[in-house]
Amino acid sequence: MLQPRVLSLCHVLVLVLCLCKAEDFQWTKNKHGSFYYGTFPAGFSWGVGSSAYQTEGAWDKDGKGLSIWDTFTHKKGKVHRNETGDSSCEGYYKVKDDIGLLKDLKVNHYRFSISWPRIMPTGIKSDYVNEKGIEYYNDLINSLVASKITPIVTLYHWDLPQVLQEKHDGWQNISMVNYFSDYANLCFEKFGDRVKYWVTFDNPWSIAVEGYETGEHAPGLKLKGTGAYKVAHHIIKAHSKVWHTYDNQWRNKQNGLIGISLTSNWGEPVDITNQKDTEAAERYVHFELGWFANPIYNGDYPRVMKEYVDRKSAEQGLGKSRLPTFSSQEKSYIRGTCDFLGIGHFTSRYITQKNFPINRGISYHTDRDLAELVDPYWPDPGSEWLYAVPWGFRRLLNFVKTQYGNPRIYVTENGVSEKQHCVELCDEWRIQYLKDYINEMMKAIKDGVNVKGYTAWSLLDKFEWDEGYSERFGLYYVDFRNKNKPRYPKASVQFYKKIISSNGFPNQREVENWHRKSTEACSTTNQLLAADPLITHMEMVTEIVVPTVCTLCILLSAILLMFLLRRQN
Repeated sequence: MLQPRVLSLCHVLVLVLCLCKAEDFQWTKNKHGSFYYGTFPAGFSWGVGSSAYQTEGAWDKDGKGLSIWDTFTHKKGKVHRNETGDSSCEGYYKVKDDIGLLKDLKVNHYRFSISWPRIMPTGIKSDYVNEKGIEYYNDLINSLVASKITPIVTLYHWDLPQVLQEKHDGWQNISMVNYFSDYANLCFEKFGDRVKYWVTFDNPWSIAVEGYETGEHAPGLKLKGTGAYKVAHHIIKAHSKVWHTYDNQWRNKQNGLIGISLTSNWGEPVDITNQKDTEAAERYVHFELGWFANPIYNGDYPRVMKEYVDRKSAEQGLGKSRLPTFSSQEKSYIRGTCDFLGIGHFTSRYITQKNFPINRGISYHTDRDLAELVDPYWPDPGSEWLYAVPWGFRRLLNFVKTQYGNPRIYVTENGVSEKQHCVELCDEWRIQYLKDYINEMMKAIKDGVNVKGYTAWSLLDKFEWDEGYSERFGLYYVDFRNKNKPRYPKASVQFYKKIISSNGFPNQREVENWHRKSTEACSTTNQLLAADPLITHMEMVTEIVVPTVCTLCILLSAILLMFLLRRQN
């Protein structure tokens, strides 16, 4: 815990120095403007999201195969407190309960992912298709449709079948393109008559960088400077093949749409008058969002990305760039393979130019030649990476409009976590975050950005990858200490419900009233949760408290006995 705090302090000091140096840095002051009251366009879609590994549990039940996350979390030292998603929210067994929560929220759509190894245990269709897995997702989809909630289905939210990792090196191998296409084709066949919105990949940046560059995520490989680029190259090809598969075989019958969900921070130059900072900030977004969006919309990697990786590779003495290339035929095949763009966004960074010499080592991060900073005044509910910077959301959405021809956008992930050891359902910070970020999205729509829907992340507290259960994103609190994994609404549930029912923010008085009533409601729920340990936490009492008390009693008895024996002597 000490090292991140020291780094954060260093970031603050550097930012302060930059502020002192640049007298006109205040260009950002009030740049984001005041709160805007109004409503969203008719037909705007409101929803919440989740993913399979993070919520389903049942990791080895009903014929499900191993995923790379099952394997990764079962190795000591990979996840906070060695926690796993083995049971998580028990979503596999609580479909009816969670549909009830969705109906209470009155959402228009629900975004969830299909676990590839749950329906194809080895990841290979010709090996085995697990009918129990097909049945589970059919039940979920049917329940959503019966409740008039549109399913938005993600095909790949990070849980690759372990067999494909072991036998084919996972996404490092080009063969994955065909395996993924076979899997997607099965999903279209089994579920496409009811599912009309498909997301091929969730946050491929994280799959590539954190899975194959830094090793923070499954499969935990540290192939610095090469792994992430290779993996991203194959993911882009896999996405485009699935789009063409759907376009050729299923679109006329099913009339659905295929997109991809790209998660990106916004990068703001530290000094707007400094050309190098401005270029570095734009480069930051191109290396994160443009890495995947540019090939899909424009046929190739961003020009600046190719320039920087090519130059760094040449300085290393390599014969060719570490960034793979697309043939002219591949560029044509990939370009235009997106019916809608999913945007995931959580936070922003200030960016400044920083040159990394080759002797510092090669990596995706040093290829960019920039440094990321945070403002110490940005709200931070406890997570080391997630600061509330609402105005960055509007800037990112406008960047997408400008760069990629104003595509149809669905915000597929946006939300805030908290790190708290105590139970707290009155999540004021989440209410403020949702209010401000959704308002900036409304402003972006007024700017002409083509946003069609918004997904709050997430429905439930859940397994948060290498952070285990220490971070909570949910609108609903999940009691992970209880085997039944009960759900409790946080204050943000009531507030988000009001945004949905009003399709925006009607007026100041009404919005302030929502806030007050949400806080009152959560206070009552807090009391119920506070009483819950008397009923449902007996396991903790019997497993921890009782043995501890017994041990203390034995020790005290021994001390008293010794004291009495000494007095007798």
